[in-house]
Amino acid sequence: MNNRKQKITHEISLVLSHGNENEPDFIPLLEGDNEPVETENFPDELPILPLRNAVLFPGVVIPISVAREKSLKLLKEANAGNRLIGAVAQIDIMMEEPEVKDLYKVGTVAKILKILEMPDGSKSVIIQGQSRFTIEKQLAHEPFIRAAVSVLPEQNKIKDVSKFDALVASIKDEATEIIRLSSSIPEEAAFALKNIDSSVFLINFIASNSEFDIPNKQTLLEINDIEERGLKMLEFMAIEVNKLRLKDDIQSKVKFELDQQQREYFLNQQIKTIRNELGGDPVDHEIEELQNKVEGKKWSKTVADTYEKELKKLERINPASPDYSNQVNYLQMLAELPWGEYTTDNFDIKNAAHVLDAEHFGLDKVKDRILEHLAVLKLKGDMKSPILCLYGPPGVGKTSLGKSVAEALNRKYIRMSLGGLHDEAEIRGHRKTYIGAMPGRIIQNIKKANSSNPVFILDEIDKVGNDFRGDPSSALLEVLDPEQNATFYDNYLELEFDLSKVMFIATANHVSSIHPALRDRMEMIEVSGYLLEEKIEIAKKHLIPKLLENHGLKKAQIVFSNEVLEYVIENHTRESGVRSMEKKLAAVVRNFAKRVALEEKVGKTVKIADVKRILGSPEVFKDKYSDDKLPGVATGLAWTEAGGEILYVETAISKGSGNLSLTGNLGNVMKESAQLAIEYIKSKADKLNLPDEVLQKYNIHVHVPEGAIPKDGPSAGITMISSMVSALTGKRVRSDIAMTGEITLRGKVLPVGGIKEKILAAKRAGIKEVVMSRFNKQDVEQIKTEYLGEMKFRYIDSIDELLEYVIVND
Repeated sequence: MNNRKQKITHEISLVLSHGNENEPDFIPLLEGDNEPVETENFPDELPILPLRNAVLFPGVVIPISVAREKSLKLLKEANAGNRLIGAVAQIDIMMEEPEVKDLYKVGTVAKILKILEMPDGSKSVIIQGQSRFTIEKQLAHEPFIRAAVSVLPEQNKIKDVSKFDALVASIKDEATEIIRLSSSIPEEAAFALKNIDSSVFLINFIASNSEFDIPNKQTLLEINDIEERGLKMLEFMAIEVNKLRLKDDIQSKVKFELDQQQREYFLNQQIKTIRNELGGDPVDHEIEELQNKVEGKKWSKTVADTYEKELKKLERINPASPDYSNQVNYLQMLAELPWGEYTTDNFDIKNAAHVLDAEHFGLDKVKDRILEHLAVLKLKGDMKSPILCLYGPPGVGKTSLGKSVAEALNRKYIRMSLGGLHDEAEIRGHRKTYIGAMPGRIIQNIKKANSSNPVFILDEIDKVGNDFRGDPSSALLEVLDPEQNATFYDNYLELEFDLSKVMFIATANHVSSIHPALRDRMEMIEVSGYLLEEKIEIAKKHLIPKLLENHGLKKAQIVFSNEVLEYVIENHTRESGVRSMEKKLAAVVRNFAKRVALEEKVGKTVKIADVKRILGSPEVFKDKYSDDKLPGVATGLAWTEAGGEILYVETAISKGSGNLSLTGNLGNVMKESAQLAIEYIKSKADKLNLPDEVLQKYNIHVHVPEGAIPKDGPSAGITMISSMVSALTGKRVRSDIAMTGEITLRGKVLPVGGIKEKILAAKRAGIKEVVMSRFNKQDVEQIKTEYLGEMKFRYIDSIDELLEYVIVND
């Protein structure tokens, strides 16, 4: 019986606790009912072995794994000597090299029973607690800690035996309860505890094996009186029992909830059977409807397998669960998307050209690109759609062109505004695990169009923003890449969708604000502003008929002459497009509609006097060339968002020290152009017949009028140098000439942009001739000759050629 008791206690002790030095594991071993050893022959100094997560009590045997180099040296020396060491718990278990100040003051004298070599190179030592001691002072730190110690007396004398017996009985009861409640301690442990005869050893054994925190165990070790130690331990055990009971209660509730769910499942199955008997289950009808909806779908095997899998998942979800509606929405989205469904393109190229011309005036580049794509589709039968980007000033018809393209190709039309878009999820969608998740706007619009090859307008792509929620421009890179968008991935669908047949047409006002990588993926087509003649044609063919229809008037009731339209355009609008013109014409039409409704006598022909009465005084004053015939004044041409403008540059000289002054609210680029001009003049002073004292003793002041308006850009370079040379030589610039072009320090004239708008401004101002770089000749050739009238153009390559032509030798 005694052998069985020892065997059980030994096995139980292996389960109760564990530890090692790095993550201290200790396995208390029991050698009978040993009483704590009491000896007065302990040395005054001991080698100190720091323990982690372990507190050794007198009489208890524990194995400890040792791996620290200092500890290994300590064991080797102690084992060769009296085999006595001091076992003290660390205050901070994470400290690798503790000193005496990092240890508790009270420890236990331990005797080394056996040292075992472990396969990993570490050692496991079995030690037995002998007696408690307190550290007086540290004697050495190397090669391991040695300290002077004094043994603490054990007060094991029992004052009241009956009271102590009751305490021990309570401790056994609490320990038995802990064993019952704990899932990690076998029931045989209770048998082992009941067979420990020594009450002192029982208290030390339980204190050593308990799951108390190290500070609590150390508190027990430091109590001298065994009765007080037992009372304190009983207090800790009561707390442990409460924790275990709470844990057991929680586990019971979880089990009850699982049982409840199973019960509800069986009840739901019974309800389902009853509903079937009464005429069917609405949930089953919904699932059947989802199955019928996808019959004949032209989707891939991957999509079909996913749909089937998600449908089976729906069948297993409780209809009362919030996940049920989310799953239904997801399946409906998959079922309603046009997987592999395309509209048939109209390959009648002549009809397509007629539709495009009927809806939009001009825009020849865009129309030609659409017709080219249609021609290739007709010949090849299959082709990835182009991704176009129409950029230009507001109101020139970029957005509305998309609708005409869709009509010409017989495709569905989608328009998606990107202005102010900040959230990347608007493009890629939200993951369906989120509450309120939905696919991105690309997929939503494809579903709305019910076609996988619509004309998709991405309006205002230059106004896409980015912030902490993501960068939509980066998300658009996949959408607008012909090599990638065949496998576009939406976060909500978690499937790839083919966008390669979608014709994307983006619109923008400023190319510079479009993400460079995004810009690289699109065909950039400039849609420049309209000339006066073009605006008149647009008004007659498109705007006026639309306004008459919108205001309930017939074509014969109101007529606009070319002169009236020209007056409205030049005196009440300043723009590259036709948006403001449409508003002004609408005001005139509304006035006539009111008079017709009041049955007043109204002439059908709109006169300039009628326009003045309705619209009031001119809002825009026409730029007029000022032929002052004064030296130092030159006329340039500038581009603005509202179209072209004429730009005067005035230069005056005054006595001084050769300084250059610039005024007129000029930007850095224009200031640099002026610096280039003056430096070039200084380098060519001899050729220009300019004495050195003129450049050294006179200040040069360059001014560009309308100082309230910011001005910048390189195109005023030749105008500035012409004005400066004119002022310095006293020779005027030729009349009826405007100029535009960038200059270099080597004397070259470089091309600039916005030529069409600048020529329009020159013609509007009455200028007959424009000087520009020879490289801009191709821009002029793209303008219809009937719009140029009697305008002449002088193409130059160098500043010398410029000055020879524009400076007049009176």
